[in-house]
Amino acid sequence: MDTYVDRRSHSAWDRSTLEKKEATSLDSRSKFRICVFGIGYVGTVSAACLARDGHDVLAVDVNQDKVDRLNRGLPPIVEPRLAERIRSTVRAGRLKATTQSQDAASSTDISLICVGTPSRDNGSLETAFVSRVAQQIGESLRNATSFHSVVMRSTLLPGTMENIVVPILEQASGKRAGQDFGVAYLPEFLREGTAIADYDDPGTIVIGVDNDPLTLQRLLDLHAKFSATPRILSIRGAEAVKYANNAWHATKISFANEIGLLCKAMGVDSHQVMNVLVADKKLNISPAYLKPGFAFGGSCLPKDVSALRHAGRDADIDTPLLDAVMQANENQIRSAYQLVAATGKRRIGLVGLSFKPDTDDLRYSPMLEVAERLIGRGYQLAIYDSNIRLSRLTGVNRAHLTSRLPHIACLLREKMSDVASFAEVIVVGNRKEFLKNSAIFKGQDKIIIDLVRITPEKETASDYRGICW
Repeated sequence: MDTYVDRRSHSAWDRSTLEKKEATSLDSRSKFRICVFGIGYVGTVSAACLARDGHDVLAVDVNQDKVDRLNRGLPPIVEPRLAERIRSTVRAGRLKATTQSQDAASSTDISLICVGTPSRDNGSLETAFVSRVAQQIGESLRNATSFHSVVMRSTLLPGTMENIVVPILEQASGKRAGQDFGVAYLPEFLREGTAIADYDDPGTIVIGVDNDPLTLQRLLDLHAKFSATPRILSIRGAEAVKYANNAWHATKISFANEIGLLCKAMGVDSHQVMNVLVADKKLNISPAYLKPGFAFGGSCLPKDVSALRHAGRDADIDTPLLDAVMQANENQIRSAYQLVAATGKRRIGLVGLSFKPDTDDLRYSPMLEVAERLIGRGYQLAIYDSNIRLSRLTGVNRAHLTSRLPHIACLLREKMSDVASFAEVIVVGNRKEFLKNSAIFKGQDKIIIDLVRITPEKETASDYRGICW
C-alpha cells in the first residue's frame, strides 16, 4: 500500500483512501492530490484556495512553527479571509502540513513550488531555495510510479527553469522531464492584502509549458472554474510575463508619483489629473502603445516630455522616470542603427520616413534620425515613403526635412521597386508600405530589418532581423 506518513504529526494519507474519496465526492478528472512547497504568502493562499476547491493539499515547509499553526487550523500569515479558508479545509481533512518532503511526489499528482527567490546584495536572484526544493522533489520522483507534474510558482528569470530547475530534477530523479514527469511554470499575480480576491478573480492566467500535454491539461482543469481564459506560453515566456507585470506595476507607481510632484509644484491637484488620465480606456488604460517596436516621434511626445523635464528642473524637482523615457527612446534608435551596421552591407533601403504611417509629418521622426546617422557614417541610402513628396511638403515640415537631409531629393525613390533593386538591406519602418509592396521582394536576396513587427508571427528566416523579437 502506497502511504504518505507525516513523521511530525503521525497522520497518514492512504492513496487508495484518497482515490475512493475522490470517486465518491469529487470529480476525479479535475480533483488532484497537490503538494505545495513553501508556506509563505503565495504558498499559503494557494494551498488554502486549492483545498477549498476540493483538492487534497499537503503543504511542506522547513519552519515547524508554520506547520504546527496550519495543522491547528490557524493561518501562518496575516491575510484577509484566509483564516476561515484554512480553518474549514483543515477540519474537512483536505489541508495538511508537514516538514517532511521525502515522499511528496510519490504520494501526490502535482507539486507547486512557492518558495522565496529573494535578491542577493548585488541585485541578482537567489535561487538556492528553489534548487533545494527541486532536489527534494527529484529524489521523491525516483519512487513515483505515476506521472507527476512539477509546477513552479516562484518568480524566476527566463531560462532559470531550463538551466537550473529541470537539470536538478532530472539528475536527482534519474528520469527525463516531459517524458517521465511533467514540468510547467505557473506565475502568480497575487497582491498581499487582496490575495484571495485576486486568486478567485484573476486578471490573467498564464501557463508556461513545453511539449507536456498531461501537465497542461491538469493545469487547465485546476483553472476551469475561472472566467479568465488561460494564456498558454512557453516556459521561458511565462517566466518573462511575471517580470514584465511587476516592472509595469512599478513603472506605473513611479510615473504617478513623478507626475504628482510636478503637479504640486505647478499648483495642480495631481489626483484630479490622474483620475482623468485613467478614465481614457482607448489610449491610456488599454493595449495602445504597449507593443514592443521602434522609437516614438512626432510633434507631441518628444516635445512635451522634454518640456515637463525642463519644468521639473525649474521647480528643482528631479524627473528620473521622464529622463529615462527619453534615454529609452534613444536606445531604440541606436539599436536600429546597430542592426544595420551588423549586416556589414553598405547599400540600405528605408521603407517609411515619416514618424508613423498615413502621415507626412517628419518632426522628430525616428526613421529620419536613422537615415541621418547612416548617411553620416558613409552608407548609401534609398528611401521610399508614398506620403513624402518634396513637391507637396510645405512650411515647417519641409524645412525640417531639408535641414536634416539636405540631399533628400537624391535619396527619395518614386517606387518601391527602385529601392528593392538598389538596396542590400531593407529597413522597415512602415508596416503598411512594406506589406502593400511585399511581392516585390519575393525571391530577392535581401536582409530584412523589421522595426514594426511586419506580421504577428515571429519570423525565423536567416535573412530576417527584428528589433525587439
